[in-house]
Amino acid sequence: MRYAFSLLTALCFSTLFVCLSVQATQASKHADDYSEQDIITDRLHLSLSVGAGVITNPLHGGDNIPLVLIPQIAFYAEQWFFDNGRLGYSFLQTPKHHFNLVGELNSESRFFIDWHPKNIFTLQSSALSNQFVMQDEASSTRYVDIDNLHKRQIALDAGIAYHYVNEDQVFSVQALHDITDVYRGVRAALQWQYHTVIGKLKIKPTLGINYKSAELNSYFYGLNEGETQFGKIDVGSSWQPYAKIDARWPLSKADSLRFHVAYYDYSAMDGSPLFERTYSMTAFIGFDRTF
Repeated sequence: MRYAFSLLTALCFSTLFVCLSVQATQASKHADDYSEQDIITDRLHLSLSVGAGVITNPLHGGDNIPLVLIPQIAFYAEQWFFDNGRLGYSFLQTPKHHFNLVGELNSESRFFIDWHPKNIFTLQSSALSNQFVMQDEASSTRYVDIDNLHKRQIALDAGIAYHYVNEDQVFSVQALHDITDVYRGVRAALQWQYHTVIGKLKIKPTLGINYKSAELNSYFYGLNEGETQFGKIDVGSSWQPYAKIDARWPLSKADSLRFHVAYYDYSAMDGSPLFERTYSMTAFIGFDRTF
């Protein structure tokens, strides 16, 4: 799996590099043709990506999550909207400013729950039990296998989101709170996204940083009494950067070749014994059909 992921990641980046190198001089000429951020209201937007990909699980004992089918469903009315699992209501909508009330499932539990809505196409079984902390015989370093933890529940978060649109750039900020009393904390994010076209290639790079409160991190990545012989382990708040790039090469009006690579940094979570790696990566390559 690690070799396949590395090969897939290299293929995606290599393809993008070639396209960027050959057609970079055409970027400004075609930039105005790309307006993915403009969505038609009162119409169902449905697409399906089919291909090969993976989300790596950074936790000890956690299986990587295969990506085979990726549905995208969105519907925007005059003020309310549903966009790939996010339900929202717009208080302000102008060409440059969007201020929304939003609600969505917290994605942290996807590393623990095989049938998490975020992993709907991951056909793997779950095996949670009540064992204790494992010991690495080679290094004598303490770590915890997630198969030995109590179940982490899915939380519903709600809050506010603001987007500022400046031509092909979108700046976003959001702050959400757990309204289901699962982890009783907050999370927030700052993000920059750029929409452009290089020749026929439509590219959407994204840079951002997530803030996660100590309550959130301790619930998902800390340890409770009964899960470890060393007692309760809490994890502090964290700032976690991420970077993504999504690219589409049109084959027809409805079909396109799609590439997606993302990197999520978890190095701020080094206080948790659950982590085997300090990052999670996503890579996907396949075909996309818009209906």
